[in-house]
Amino acid sequence: MTVLKLVSTFALLSVVSAEQLGHHQGPYGYNTFGANAYSSASASAYSSAYRGAQVPILRYENFNNGDGNYRYSYETGNGISAHESGAPRAPGPEGLAVTAEGGYSYTAPNGQQISLSYTADENGFHPVGSHIPTPPPIPEAILRSIEFNRQHSTSRDGVYHG
Repeated sequence: MTVLKLVSTFALLSVVSAEQLGHHQGPYGYNTFGANAYSSASASAYSSAYRGAQVPILRYENFNNGDGNYRYSYETGNGISAHESGAPRAPGPEGLAVTAEGGYSYTAPNGQQISLSYTADENGFHPVGSHIPTPPPIPEAILRSIEFNRQHSTSRDGVYHG
């Protein structure tokens, strides 16, 4: 389950990064970021067909020593940056599961700076960011009612018998 959550996390980051870098359809109708994207023919087709600005990679680090510990980070010329590190720490059904922590930031089309930090562990994906919607506070009358019901339970089985 943790592996699925980590894969989902990476997929989310990929989508966010791809959205910011733009979408490109090659001259033959396929995505040149896919198979053979780095062949000279694909690079040539990409260069001639891509009409947007070339975005340089300012910094890129990727370390993986093969035992489950890893870290990566990158920064692009258009202000996108991301970092993550992970290590096998959490007990899982097949041994230690990798837990991760990281973050990313970019400027949204409306000019808002988006920054998100997260952890991903045996308890799920936990994002933190000022742009993430939060529920409104629970009204005081509801909180009092919940506490009253908790203190004056008429049934021990947790089921309403009204």
